[in-house]
Amino acid sequence: MCVVNRDDKLEEILSGFLKLGVTGATVINSEGMGRVLSQEVPVFAGLQALMSRSRPQNTTIFSVIESPTVLARAIDFVQQACGGFEEPASGIVFTVPVNRVVGLAPEITDEE
Repeated sequence: MCVVNRDDKLEEILSGFLKLGVTGATVINSEGMGRVLSQEVPVFAGLQALMSRSRPQNTTIFSVIESPTVLARAIDFVQQACGGFEEPASGIVFTVPVNRVVGLAPEITDEE
């Protein structure tokens, strides 16, 4: 999963994924917790100053990537395309274990 604060990089990331062999990804427009709290919950309005450097919308991209090698290359590619994530509010990449996937061919399970 990656949350990217550079919507101008979306096409580059998805094209790069295809070149790496990542053929399926889901893209969602998303919004960070700080931005929601600062705009919609009056007691947190003071967070508005902290949100000034972040974009109002993020792009969340998620995909099931079976190969550890392809996964490592995809993470490196996203970081390179976005110029790294060292700066606050620039984005994040993380992985979660997937024990089973139904709906992709072939089906991936822990037992395999």
